[in-house]
Amino acid sequence: MTDVIADLPPDDRPRERLLTHGPETLSDAELVAILLGSGVRGKNAIQLARELLGEGMSALRCRDVKYLEQIPGVGPAKAARISAAFEMSRRTTAGVPEDPPAFDRDALGRSLVTRYGHQTQERLGAVFLDSRARILRQKEIYVGTINSALVSTRDVISLALLHNALGVVVFHNHPSGNPLPSAEDLAFTRKLEQSLALVDVELVDHLIIGNHRYWSMRERGQL
Repeated sequence: MTDVIADLPPDDRPRERLLTHGPETLSDAELVAILLGSGVRGKNAIQLARELLGEGMSALRCRDVKYLEQIPGVGPAKAARISAAFEMSRRTTAGVPEDPPAFDRDALGRSLVTRYGHQTQERLGAVFLDSRARILRQKEIYVGTINSALVSTRDVISLALLHNALGVVVFHNHPSGNPLPSAEDLAFTRKLEQSLALVDVELVDHLIIGNHRYWSMRERGQL
């Protein structure tokens, strides 16, 4: 076999074959050769890959990066590519999802002020939390008139159950810019809290969004 892959006919070059026919058509050695990128004097990437695979793909996967980089012809860069490829494969196979972000009242409040603080229509939404107060979903539920939103506690409850939430943070903006709660806000909050409790879901907070600040009914002792 030639010492340089570029000297091979195009149909025998691993990268060209992958691009033309797909990765499933390549041998283990050819796949590893693509990760290596190049060989060394007297040994092309496919020959070097075959040496690395002397004990099989499973054995290569278990090799520590420090071990790999000491192999003649491999070195740190090639070892890093091989190690990274196997780690990506492990994570994909494991299928472990990233943890949802934790609920942070102030961070959420500030982000809502940025998004809704200057809206001319009243909007109501909710953030749904799991048993560890991590955010499962944030959803805008209603867009109302300049004065009020058409609000139903039933829809908030339905969405909480749909997302398997154990906690809910509702929010809405005041187009006037003043986040102080109205009598209607207080009445709606009490009704929603009681309704959610019937299905074992906690109303964690109700945030009212103004032009430059937000009002937390939980922090103000109104929940």
